[in-house]
Amino acid sequence: MSKLQEKNNGVIRQFDLKRPIVKFGYWVAFVVCVIILIVCLAPIIWVFLASFKNIQEFVTTPTLLPHTWDISKFVDTWNELNFVHFYINSLIVVVGSVICALVFNGLLAYGLSKIKPKGSSIIYYLVLWSMMIPATTAVAPLFLNITKIGLNNSFVPLWFAMGANAFFVILYKNFFDDFPMSLIEAARIDGCSNLKIFFQIVMPLSAAINMVIVIYAINGAWSDFLLPYLLLGQGDKMTVMVRLFEFRTTLFTNDVTEIRAVVFSLIPPVILFIIFQKRIVESITVAGIKG
Repeated sequence: MSKLQEKNNGVIRQFDLKRPIVKFGYWVAFVVCVIILIVCLAPIIWVFLASFKNIQEFVTTPTLLPHTWDISKFVDTWNELNFVHFYINSLIVVVGSVICALVFNGLLAYGLSKIKPKGSSIIYYLVLWSMMIPATTAVAPLFLNITKIGLNNSFVPLWFAMGANAFFVILYKNFFDDFPMSLIEAARIDGCSNLKIFFQIVMPLSAAINMVIVIYAINGAWSDFLLPYLLLGQGDKMTVMVRLFEFRTTLFTNDVTEIRAVVFSLIPPVILFIIFQKRIVESITVAGIKG
């Protein structure tokens, strides 16, 4: 509240708080935000606390806090799942997906926005129309085509799938439409090719939209289940989400061990949010303005 009273710009400024209706609206908005925060965090907190219980305590004792805080239960579940191996698999998928999302979607959007070859408007409308097609309807033909060219049981199709995202293309194009054409023309006068302009000028100056794409790509690649399950099967290349699904079907699992496994799958996104929370808020703002 003290920092808000020192503000001289923005929607609510220092002198606005002298009005009772503004101060009342501020506290109402603050209480609503706290309630939303509690509602969003409650499931995560419950999962974390329930993971410390054993199956008997989980079923028979309706309390939030566990009786004991035994970390060895997490160690046993971690070793049983062999989570290090599947963490590495998911990391490979995420890194490849982020690179493809930035490069391929950015290149297409740059061509549609700045190069504008003949028929570019038709391609752009096709990209827009593709967003009207439910993603699940494309899974069967996509899986058949990947199988025919022999790329099943490989991470490559997962990378390319993230590199062909209509939503990312539209975000990029809307951002590139406001990119100064003078910089591109100056680079062309200096003899730069379109690829060199894109990688050495356009992309470094597009950090804001790049962060938006990175956040969406990481979240999508980490949480994706259906396509990795179809392509990677039950082999050693399973991702974390596929391993969670397979783990629930084993003979020695129960509700509590499944919850501990869910906790392991939540750790990377939570760490990512804590580290980049400021960037995430900025990226949401950019996406709202440019998208």
